[in-house]
Amino acid sequence: MVVKGWPRLSETFIAQELVALEDAGLALEIWSLRHPTDRKTHPLHDRLRAPVRYLPEYLKDEPWRVLRGVLHALRRPGFAAAWRCFRKDYARDRTPNRLRRFGQACVLARELPADAPGLYAHFLHTPASVARYTAILRGMPWSFSAHAKDIWTSPEWELREKLDPQSFGAAFGATCTGFGAQYLQSLADTPARVDLVYHGLDLTRFPEPPARRPRAPGDPLALMSVGRMVEKKGFDRLIEAFALLPATLDWHWTHIGGGALKVELQALATARGVASRITWRGPCDQPEVIETMRASDLFVLPSRVAADGDRDGLPNVLMEAASQRLAILSTPVSAIPEFIENGTHGVLSDDAPASLAREIEVLAADPQHAARMAEAAHARLTAEFQMAPGIAHLTRRLRGMVRRAA
Repeated sequence: MVVKGWPRLSETFIAQELVALEDAGLALEIWSLRHPTDRKTHPLHDRLRAPVRYLPEYLKDEPWRVLRGVLHALRRPGFAAAWRCFRKDYARDRTPNRLRRFGQACVLARELPADAPGLYAHFLHTPASVARYTAILRGMPWSFSAHAKDIWTSPEWELREKLDPQSFGAAFGATCTGFGAQYLQSLADTPARVDLVYHGLDLTRFPEPPARRPRAPGDPLALMSVGRMVEKKGFDRLIEAFALLPATLDWHWTHIGGGALKVELQALATARGVASRITWRGPCDQPEVIETMRASDLFVLPSRVAADGDRDGLPNVLMEAASQRLAILSTPVSAIPEFIENGTHGVLSDDAPASLAREIEVLAADPQHAARMAEAAHARLTAEFQMAPGIAHLTRRLRGMVRRAA
């Protein structure tokens, strides 16, 4: 398993999947391109039995390890093909990151166990490139799971070649939204190369939803959001929306997550006069997230398409909110409507501050309607978005890839 970083609080969907694949009987080994930066971990991370190895995050940090990898690669039968593939990629992407991918692949090709039967990369950009170069060097199959940013910010030529067996493409790929699957299938040599596999939730890891009662008179409306403070999450527009709420509505917003825009968002809240109504929790583990969901009235995720094309897929956190029968306000970006039908399972607004403010007011004024939508989202989650079917499918795909290679 080639991953971008391990462990990462923002990627519970990966931890959930790997633990489930182990439980299904697959023997895994994790190779991470980066060292962890989060101070906390989820309980899920502790359940994983797979050994974790770290590749040189920057080639200059471990020059002798990289040199041994390159010398070993030069002696492999697959080196000429891997070098041609890399040179073709580098001609179109002359970046330090591209060089680092090939160096990491040389290290991985040398250090992988001799009997490793195949590679599976989470994310179709950097991790998949390292897996692809390694697979060519070692003469082994590889596959991938694609999510959101890796699909929408990667150049089309790279996606096409990673999906083309004539260009050492993947044996198969999985992606977690119908929106993403349709796009990748249109680029592949055959649509059957890309499967739609929703992450879903393992509901055995979550408590039963609380018995929710209407908000007591005088209690503030408890809003919450979970997500990194980056452009595609839309939290700047949510803060602008808070400034438009009427003075008669008492509210408080709790944000969970880290991110590069923390200083800017906190400054915006101060400038708009709403800072006193906001609690910035920072990164939290999953039990802390669920505890906050159980104490909240409305979950808000105002996702949007960032300037560079980055966007959410189907955020697992929406399903986590539904697991606790928490009413949801979001936007119809990417695959969010695949889970939330507007007016039935939650509210999908455009991301204009005035629109978000209006929907918050409406939901605050009609808690019974909010509760009915939360109940419908919980019912849909349990009926259509549980984890087990996707894990069974991935297990069959991975075993089939290894069996064909053998």
